[in-house]
Amino acid sequence: MKFIRDSVHGDLQLEEFEVRLTDTPEIQRLRRIKQLGFTYLVYPGANHSRFEHSIGTMYLASRLARSLQLDEDTHNLVRSCAILHDAGHGPFSHVSERVLDSSHEELTSKLIKESQLGDILSEKFSVKEVLKVINGEGPLGQMISGELDVDRMDYLLRDSYYTGVAYGVIDVERLISNMKLDDELLLLRSKGVQAAESMLLARYFMYPSVYQHHTTRIVNSMFRRCLGKLLEKNVIKEHEIYSYDDIDIISSARSEEGYIQNMMGRLDTRQLYKRVYSLKLDDISHPKSIFQMSNSTIQKVEEEIADDLDVDKDFILVDVPEYPVFHEMTTPVSVNGDIIMLGDVSHLVMALKDVRFNHADLCIYLPEEYAEQPSGLNFIDYLNIPD
Repeated sequence: MKFIRDSVHGDLQLEEFEVRLTDTPEIQRLRRIKQLGFTYLVYPGANHSRFEHSIGTMYLASRLARSLQLDEDTHNLVRSCAILHDAGHGPFSHVSERVLDSSHEELTSKLIKESQLGDILSEKFSVKEVLKVINGEGPLGQMISGELDVDRMDYLLRDSYYTGVAYGVIDVERLISNMKLDDELLLLRSKGVQAAESMLLARYFMYPSVYQHHTTRIVNSMFRRCLGKLLEKNVIKEHEIYSYDDIDIISSARSEEGYIQNMMGRLDTRQLYKRVYSLKLDDISHPKSIFQMSNSTIQKVEEEIADDLDVDKDFILVDVPEYPVFHEMTTPVSVNGDIIMLGDVSHLVMALKDVRFNHADLCIYLPEEYAEQPSGLNFIDYLNIPD
């Protein structure tokens, strides 16, 4: 038995088997992966790690399992899956994921199958069943990776706490106590609708305030370009990305010469690029078309702008925002014996669906020394946005 003192949830209890899982190098690496990537350059307190989040998710998964009155073996399975659910995250978490060909869920499954994690798990569980749960399959998977999952509950609470942004405060108690299993489906009781609405609102406001804060996006774009160059030069190997931590990537970039070292130096000293153009997606007729831009299309736009400004194409960063997905909208709700989607029960949720592009914008960044050059350019001409 072991206790870990968590800043958000207090004392978290781990059984001997769970201690063995957390003490593996694969899970200990998560201590050296920042949960919010480079967001600490915007919110200095945002230095929390994927490890903290993983054990916090385990704690909430345990509370939900108890509330659902799952048997002891299933309860333990869910706890172990929660510990492991982010094991495949690359350095700086989601920031690096957009550069890679594989999602962190795919990398987590690969890591479990190829490392000692799979051997340890097989002593007590079916590894195949663990992978199904981590990938969101079945009712247990919905607990870890579903519409209203414990993963999302923990990161909203944790990210809010460490950034000091108050929007992430949600009623976890009411959410958990109003969930039930019915015919292999995880449902929300109608009494929990308001708590679900508050969770959706929390995410909606956390996007512009934290996850898609304009400075965070500049920093993330700079790092992604830097990481992309490291991958191109084979300094970092993509198929081994889950073996690196944040410091590995920073050290590798600092050791390079030229563009990579320059970009990392800018991040080290917070000499950030400047936003020279912003296109609000709710100002155009087909905002979804922006998210359909391929990497080759974006590179072509960058090259054309660079040619007209007579600067190196690597100095132009075209940043497409993350698609504002709110899975909570499709949460199944039990209302008088019927199962209805949360979006059909709540007018507030439907309103959020209509305004989710309000905070999203396509941006173009340049180093500060070139930021005054494009004043005469009409950037929208380069984007070929359909009418």
